[in-house]
Amino acid sequence: MMTVGIIANPASGKDIRRLVAHGSVFDNEEKVSIVKRVLLGLEAVGVQRVWIMPDRFGIGLKALDNLPLQIEASLLDMPAWFTPDDSRRAAQLLAERGVGCIVTLGGDGTNRLVAKGCGEVPLMPISTGTNNVFPMMIEATTAGLAAGLVACGRASAAVTRAPRIDVYRLRANQAEADLPADAPPDDIALVDAAVYDERFVAARAIWDSTRISDIVLTRAEPGNIGLSSIGANFLAGNYPSGHGLYLHLAASGQPVRAPVAPGLMQTVHVAAHRVLAPGDAVRVHRDRPAVLAFDGERELELHTNDWALLRLNPHGPRVIDPRRAIAVAAQAGFFTTPVPVSS
Repeated sequence: MMTVGIIANPASGKDIRRLVAHGSVFDNEEKVSIVKRVLLGLEAVGVQRVWIMPDRFGIGLKALDNLPLQIEASLLDMPAWFTPDDSRRAAQLLAERGVGCIVTLGGDGTNRLVAKGCGEVPLMPISTGTNNVFPMMIEATTAGLAAGLVACGRASAAVTRAPRIDVYRLRANQAEADLPADAPPDDIALVDAAVYDERFVAARAIWDSTRISDIVLTRAEPGNIGLSSIGANFLAGNYPSGHGLYLHLAASGQPVRAPVAPGLMQTVHVAAHRVLAPGDAVRVHRDRPAVLAFDGERELELHTNDWALLRLNPHGPRVIDPRRAIAVAAQAGFFTTPVPVSS
């Protein structure tokens, strides 16, 4: 059976950066509308079964209400804790059910959690968050069509592998040699990992670039928002494809202006940098407490003399190129012949 999962984060696009910057607010009613259009796109290409993550606002239930569908669609049977970890657990359950694709509604942070649970299931990320480097600004009907084509095996060539940052946190008395070669990371980041001069996770979102000492990026394309824009504006996009970037920030460095959050231009000072090839790692040591932030949100606390190993891993989540998916299907004549009905 051709199946797809949908994970819509009701909290995406609503963090504290709406107060300290000028980020757009993605209303949950609009997310309901997005899910409806995704469902109609999935149905149009022959998907037979869809599961939607339950959430506090009821995005999935409202999307299904009075929507004429021929396919089976329902909420995923899972305990909803109404915390960010619901996205990771939902992705893991969907992967266990063998879905052909997971459609996500959220920003970089939402997709990071989904990537921690989805395994090899391809993602079709729709942007509804604050920092939206990993997810795409795309019409939901198109996203649904692309996701369905991949799930039905008609556009496998449109799936590519995105890099990620594997994060290892070691205590003061541990050495890098103590880390087993096959040790799973303590956490991951899809776009950026930063050392933030703060003792506690607190409000999670980061916006004050003066508190950042080190950044590792998986990408630095011009036009990005968030911390990756610092790397993009510093190197002007002149770094090898498939590589990452390490930046050390200090007052003595070269000034770089960048949009670190929507509508929030700040000047940082890049004192050192290094282009990272796949597999390269950066070791960061702290002589005072700090936190590690991933994809714009504070996640892990570092105690005095703790250190972190940040490694660029080319084998991150599988991601759909929606335009490529539709082009592959169109070239095969899919849109000019009746959609086959599976038994």
